[in-house]
Amino acid sequence: FTEEKLGQAEKTELDAHLENLLSKAECTKLWTEKIMKQTEVLLQPNPNARIEEFVYEKLDRKAPSRMNNPELLGQYMIDAGNEFGPGTAYGNALIKCGETQKRIGTADRELIQTSAINFLTPLRNFIEGDYKTITKERKLLQNKRLDLDAAKTRLKKAKVAEARAASEQEVRITQSEFDRQAEITRLLLEGISSTHAHHLRCLNDFVEAQMTYYAQCYQYMLDLQKQLGSFPSTFLSNNNQSSSTPMQSVSAPSVLASASASLPSVSNSIVTSGISELKSSSGSRKARVLYDYDAANSSELSLLADEVITVYSIPGMDSDWLMGERGNQKGKVPITYLELLN
Repeated sequence: FTEEKLGQAEKTELDAHLENLLSKAECTKLWTEKIMKQTEVLLQPNPNARIEEFVYEKLDRKAPSRMNNPELLGQYMIDAGNEFGPGTAYGNALIKCGETQKRIGTADRELIQTSAINFLTPLRNFIEGDYKTITKERKLLQNKRLDLDAAKTRLKKAKVAEARAASEQEVRITQSEFDRQAEITRLLLEGISSTHAHHLRCLNDFVEAQMTYYAQCYQYMLDLQKQLGSFPSTFLSNNNQSSSTPMQSVSAPSVLASASASLPSVSNSIVTSGISELKSSSGSRKARVLYDYDAANSSELSLLADEVITVYSIPGMDSDWLMGERGNQKGKVPITYLELLN
């Protein structure tokens, strides 16, 4: 081996097909490791948690169950909502958001578990099983080749007939052993194509698990958005605060007008005829609240979706607002959050 490295000895080259198979195996091993490690990072971004799971796995013990990030955030939101009061608009919204975050956390756990079983485990089995066997047989092949080349060198240096005959016999034996080991290695390496086919099936399982996870998250957030209302009350809050935020250039009437056009629940007949009739009369009407609304100041009334309140108009009031009453509470409410009842 040293003489080969120094260029003082000839080297038996492997055939091109075997070299290509070796190259394909090395490439497969390299990229499988990279994909496996990065998938682990994707599923568990916290390096400390990954190390802990690795240690418990090596100790053959189950890692302690802990809340993941979405579950932890959800619990904080629920606790905060209960502290602020479930009856308030903000507290109610926090509880709804917290419950959704916890559902996302559960979906996240299912994704990690499914991906570990169907994707990461087969990749790891290849690295720690099949490729280790290939590496072992490849080392044996290297040793057989060195034995063969050493025998060839001794044959060249043999002077007397007896030594030459012995060297020829040694070359035949080492050549036979080298050919046999080359065949064993080749058969193992040709299994890489089957490995690729297996990993393709595992990749499909991983994609399906991700698809299920993202579909669940999308549905959870869609349901949450419907519960909270699609028109954010922060727009109105920003307009009533004397701050230098970018939102202060947007006037409340223009925002409300655009909202009434985009919300399908508010029909034109209600926005125009119903409201106009109410404003022209001195009476009051019952109205159902379409979306949660947080009061921006003490002159406004906070609203919860689906509750029924009494509304009426007072002279000189902005056309986009009505007075609302709920028990002893009263305050201004935006008309785009209301559906007048017959």
